[in-house]
Amino acid sequence: MLFLYLFFLLICNGPQQAFSAHCTTITATKTFEKCMTLPTQQASIAWTFYPHNATLDLVFSGSFISPTGWVGWGINPNSAEMTGTHALIAFPDPNTGLLVVLPYVLDPTVKLQRSSLLSRPLDIHLRSSSAAMYGGRMATVHNGAAVQIYATLKLEPNRTKIHHVWNRGLYVQGYSPTIHPTAITDLLSTATIDILSGTTGSSHSNIKTLKMAHGIINSVSWGILLPVGAFSARYLRHIQSMGPSWFYAHAGVQLSGFLLGTFGFAIGIKLGEMSPGVVYGLHRKLGFAAFCLGGVQTLALLFRPKTTNKFRKYWKSYHHFVGYSCVVLGVVNVFQGFEVMGSSRSYAKLAYCLSLATLIGICIASEVNSWVIFCRKAKEETLRREGLIGGSEKGSGRMNLMGLTDH
Repeated sequence: MLFLYLFFLLICNGPQQAFSAHCTTITATKTFEKCMTLPTQQASIAWTFYPHNATLDLVFSGSFISPTGWVGWGINPNSAEMTGTHALIAFPDPNTGLLVVLPYVLDPTVKLQRSSLLSRPLDIHLRSSSAAMYGGRMATVHNGAAVQIYATLKLEPNRTKIHHVWNRGLYVQGYSPTIHPTAITDLLSTATIDILSGTTGSSHSNIKTLKMAHGIINSVSWGILLPVGAFSARYLRHIQSMGPSWFYAHAGVQLSGFLLGTFGFAIGIKLGEMSPGVVYGLHRKLGFAAFCLGGVQTLALLFRPKTTNKFRKYWKSYHHFVGYSCVVLGVVNVFQGFEVMGSSRSYAKLAYCLSLATLIGICIASEVNSWVIFCRKAKEETLRREGLIGGSEKGSGRMNLMGLTDH
């Protein structure tokens, strides 16, 4: 329990991704009332809201990741996701090289990459829009160059919570921006902001909390408890002094790991429902496969034949194959989960790797010890069959063997 507690602390107190951007209400051409630093891509937004006529005047500040790339910001009238967003995208004109900003509507065909993203008028009341490089007219588009997208729009009456969506990409084909990168920070570039109070919605914090819980629970269950349960079955059963205790330890650890993993799996399903625009195909498939194998393995306890049953050997082969497959899939998916959460170089992953390496080291030492004992017993059995060692007393057998050595 102390180990799990330390592991939990390392995960929760691991270094978070640094964020260097800061918001400002003053730009080269306008001054705004409020500003907010956005959670990803070093972006920020500043705005002024006029309640008497429901007009929103804002500027989005982002940065390019390529000299031929694009930076976009938009509003989704329905939800905080990419599909359905009415966006303004800035990029260098392919003919003149000057910065341009054009309107785009991100429909489902664009997300599925069935068609190119083409500029078209927005269905929102956009009164004006423009874009400017941070640094004035002499600034050029390059990797890391800052850009500001200005927009003035008319909102619906009594609606102050706005779903903001932003992103950036590497290339523009003609006047058609290509797909953006799919890292975790790029897939979660959304925020719901109340422009009247200047607060954000709770969806991001809820998702972050659930992700943390999902990662901790599944790392402990699929990544540690199930391997420990497999270890207990393979190496503790040969310790005669334990008797049948090894079986209860094995069954208890495996059942606890599966029940805890089921809870973590359910959190993962909930996260998928809360993030309709985010899909982690490999992580999801590995998770379903590990969960199904774990369920089948748990149900196998109900159909465990007696030791005298002729089908016992087939059941053991099946039990070993499914069990080890579940352990391997679980461990691989834990590492895949670190990649999904953008924690591939975090202290949490380091702690898990050290824990797993310790367990593997113990397994290797136990395996070597088991083979030494097996070879020793095989040698003694061979000598016993040849009549060189007496089978009655262990001590006398050693004396006879020593006597043979002396001669």
